[in-house]
Amino acid sequence: MSDASNIEQSIRALFAEVYGTQNAGAPAPELKDETVLLETGLDSLGFAILVTRLEEELDYDPFSLSTEAYYPRTFREFVDFYVANQPA
Repeated sequence: MSDASNIEQSIRALFAEVYGTQNAGAPAPELKDETVLLETGLDSLGFAILVTRLEEELDYDPFSLSTEAYYPRTFREFVDFYVANQPA
């Protein structure tokens, strides 16, 4: 499995965990490439928790490493941002 696949798998798993915690154990919605992040049911606190958990799991935070502010709109943009900003 490639780094990109591993990163996407980690994001999906942690998203489901955070979603369940934030939504009384409800199952997370299906995440397609075009899924708009603001329509996933996670609020800003949920996304902050997700990014923190991802930093713990992946050992980096692309939002801190990136030289420019970036706000991914879709699930695919979110995954691609993590893949593109891995530390060397």
